Amino acid sequence: MIRKTIIGCGYLGQRVAGELQQSGEQVVGVVRSVISAEALKTAGITPMLLDLDQPLPDTFSTADLPLQGSELFYFAPPPSSGVSETRVRNLIRLFETLGHPWRVVYLSTTGVYGDCQGRWVDETHAVDPVVERARRRWDAEQVFREWRARSGGSLVVLRVAGIYGPGKLPLERIEKGLPMVRESEAPFTNRIHVDDLVQVCMAAMARGGDGEIYNVSDGRPGTMTDYFNRVADRAGLPRPAQISLADGEQQLSAGMMSYMRESRRLRNDKMLSELGITLIHPDLAHGLEASF
Repeated sequence: MIRKTIIGCGYLGQRVAGELQQSGEQVVGVVRSVISAEALKTAGITPMLLDLDQPLPDTFSTADLPLQGSELFYFAPPPSSGVSETRVRNLIRLFETLGHPWRVVYLSTTGVYGDCQGRWVDETHAVDPVVERARRRWDAEQVFREWRARSGGSLVVLRVAGIYGPGKLPLERIEKGLPMVRESEAPFTNRIHVDDLVQVCMAAMARGGDGEIYNVSDGRPGTMTDYFNRVADRAGLPRPAQISLADGEQQLSAGMMSYMRESRRLRNDKMLSELGITLIHPDLAHGLEASF
């Protein structure tokens, strides 16, 4: 049986680990903090502490994390600043010590496409990341591809849309009464329910094409304003007040405005056909029903 390792075993990783364990697989969840490790133990997942921002302890060995020939899910977030994904670069160096996995499934972002002015985007679309967080993900994709070419390992890249599901909804922001850009000016955004992302990750590891990229979304793009309105309606909260895009420059956070400056509609045909996916939650209406 091939050992499964999940680096970044949090919101998504614990769900993937649970599915793997139900199938009788051996899973190790790699996290940075003792608190996170305890959470994994509580969930019945074998934890491993590893901070990819720090030098590897002298006592660390392949017995602690035997990666040789394993299947590795990389879900960890990138560093919070810069355009270089130093954590992935450090991981690749660790492969030289701990052994090279057989296959890596890397969780990237659709943000690598940048602003597409509302056009439909498939995996052949040019990459043009605008914000630093997307540039870090693009850097990681390239680092993993270089590793694949050098080591002969297998790689699947998932470019994932906005994730939503239980415990991952913008309820706090809505409760605070913060405004949103009016829908007529709001860009197209894309989403995927965590339940569907779990099955895509599993399918990518099992049958994704080596070296392939898959857009991961429900294929039903809409505006972020519409998304917030639907969440508010489902939660019984007042809808956010709507303001102009120009006013948003003054009133909204820099992070929120960075999303307002990018618009694209994702095609998911390749994900559905090549990975054999039937979506559990094919649109936002179904997904929100399973998120409260």
